[in-house]
Formats: sequence, C-alpha cells, structure tokens
Amino acid sequence: MLTNFPIFSYIFLLQKSIFASSFLYLTAESLNSIEKRATASLAFVFVLRMLGLFMLMPVLALYAQHLEHYSYIWVGIAIGAYGCTQALFQIPAGWLSDRFGRKPIIIMGLVIFALGSLIAANATSLYWVAIGRGIQGMGAIAAAVLALAADLSRESQRTKVMAVIGISIGMSFALAMVLGPVLAGQFGLSGLFYIIAAMAFVAIVIVQWGVPNPVNINNHNPKVVKISGVKKVLADNRLIKLDYGVFIIHWIMTATFIALPLQLLEHQVMKDQHWAFYLPVFILSFVVLGPLMKINRKAPRRANSIAISLLILGISMLALNFDSLWLLGIGAWMYFSGFNFLEASMPSLLTKLAPEQYKGSATGVYSTSQFLGAFMGGVAGGMVMQSYGAFALYCLSILLLISLLVCWRKLIVNDKAVAA
Repeated sequence: MLTNFPIFSYIFLLQKSIFASSFLYLTAESLNSIEKRATASLAFVFVLRMLGLFMLMPVLALYAQHLEHYSYIWVGIAIGAYGCTQALFQIPAGWLSDRFGRKPIIIMGLVIFALGSLIAANATSLYWVAIGRGIQGMGAIAAAVLALAADLSRESQRTKVMAVIGISIGMSFALAMVLGPVLAGQFGLSGLFYIIAAMAFVAIVIVQWGVPNPVNINNHNPKVVKISGVKKVLADNRLIKLDYGVFIIHWIMTATFIALPLQLLEHQVMKDQHWAFYLPVFILSFVVLGPLMKINRKAPRRANSIAISLLILGISMLALNFDSLWLLGIGAWMYFSGFNFLEASMPSLLTKLAPEQYKGSATGVYSTSQFLGAFMGGVAGGMVMQSYGAFALYCLSILLLISLLVCWRKLIVNDKAVAA
C-alpha cells in the first residue's frame, strides 16, 4: 500500500518542499553575489558529504546480514564508527583550517573520506566495514566548511547563510533515507559504498572551482591563531550547552536507526521498500520546518521547546510500536520534524555565540560533539538493543531528551541567547 506512488514523484515533492524554504534565503536582496554563490556551493558540498554518511543508516542493519561477524553490537559500531574518528579529528581540522586556510583541509578530508568508502566497499566482514567507516570519519570537514561559510558572509547575513546550510543537512538526511534503500536494493551494500566514494570526488571539484576564495581573512595567520582558542571555546558555558545538545540529538538519531528498520520488517515492509515509509514522513516533516523557522526568528526559546517536545512524543510512539504502520509513521514524523529543525537552526546559533577569531575552533568542538554523539549512540544503542530490546533503547532516548530540556532551560532567556 505504500508503494503505489512512484519514487521519483516522491523525491520531486521532497525537493520542492525543502528548496522552497532555502530559496527564500538565497534570493534575498540582502545577500550579495559572493554570499549566494558560497551558500549554494557549500550547501551542495554538505549534501554530498552527508548523503555519504546518512544513506548507510537505514540499510546497514539489513544489508550487512550476509557479512561475517554480524551482530546488533557490531551493526551499531559500524553505523557509529565514523563518529568516533570525526570526534577525534574535528577539533584539529578546525584549528588547522584557522591556521592554513579552509579549502586545503576540506579537500584533504574528502580524499580520506573516499578512501574509507572504498575500503568498506571491498569488505567481507562487518569488522572491515566498521574500519572503513572509521576512516571515512577521519575526513573531518564539517568544522572547516562551517567556518568557511562564516568567512564568506557578513555578520548581518550569517544567520541566513547558516540556516540554508543547516537546511541542506536536513535535506541530505531526508534524501538519504529514501535513496539508501533504493540504491542498496539495486547495487548492494558494496555498490552503495562505491557511489559514496564517487560523490566525495564530485564534492572536491565543487570546493576547488565552485566555492569562492575568502579575501581579507586575517585569522589564517599561524602567529595569530593558537591552540588556546580551543581552550577558550571549551570554557564558554553557552557553547558547552549547545555542544551537549548536538551530542544528544545525534546519539538518539544513530540509536534509532538500529531499531527502526527492524521494526519496519516486523510490519511486513520489505527492506527494498523502506523508502516508501521514510519519504512521506520526511515530506511532512519539512512542512513543519517552515513554521518552526518563522517562530525561531522571533521566539527561539519557544521554537526549541516545541522541537524537543516533538522529539519526545515521536520517540514515545516509536517505543510503543503500535500494530498500525500509520501510527508508527506518525511517531516517526514527530521525531524527524523536531530533529530537522534542530539540525537546521543550531549551526546559526553556534556562529552567533562563537568568538570571531576562533570560529574554526568553535565549530570543531561543536562537530566533535555531534559525531561523538553519533558514535556513542551506535555503540551504546547496539548494546542496549542486543540485551534489552527496542523499548529499552527508546526509553533511554527519552531520558536523554529530558536532560536536554533541563540543560537548555537557560541557554535562551527572554528569547535571546545570553550567558547562563
């Protein structure tokens, strides 16, 4: 019943709903030509890069069953392995981009990412898939890309630029949930990794010739940028709370995709048809994104509270695992509505709070927290799933979200980001 509508019609509707939001930013008169070009090209780089990570999430637990050493624990490790090495390399990569420039670090990271993809493509054991995913994560470019976007935008327009990049991350996540099952069904897990490697090389071309070069950026001077910048951003109470937030939402996101694909199998949705569940869920979740972004402009505290509440409600419905597939879909819609908003809005808040001279270091710490959350969610989620099942995994996720509500209660006061 989910597969009557052609997949490409679904994809068209998804792209239309997402680009309608970002188009408002790109065509705004206040953005100059360099900012528009930088925003579009860097957003596309993020889409290609994050597609390579996200497309594996809905399929790895299903299509790796033929590999040696298969277990829920090793599925979790393979899904989250990139997060461990991302966590280790984001801060050094962000700092190096402060000293030596953004583009060289981004290109080097994409080459490493492609190498990890090729290793995983030729793996015969889940152990080697996890190793390949770990090498993918060593290509840590998120901090440098966000910092480059900040370099190429004026302070007055930076929120718009970061919002579009944030939306592109959400877009890549949505498309990955659809394309992952389709491409894995056509080419297998190995073929999917080869496609991911090819996308990394396309991203290199865009970075080299599509992204403008920053001018008059003096923070790429080794005499100016010091390792003390990392200490400075680690001592900022507001940034710590934001880092904790991105850690939690990615912990839960990774853990969810250990359990949710298996729940769909229980509901008699064949693994090559999982896209038909994810796609309408994501189309509807992006319908919610627009109103939440409008609320966020005037009342960010209210918008964040709504988003976290949607996460809690959605996870609660997934935990109950209703007999009705439609109710499961409603739970997934609530969850991804909250997730997509936070994923899109938090980078903008980060650039507002980060010290101007150490934005690369600040984005490095932020990205480290993000990917460490993904790694811990994969490992801990796999262990909980193996020992106690999906219900316990979702309950733990709810407790973490409640802790996030408590942590963020003073991050935004009177609808303004201030020191807690």
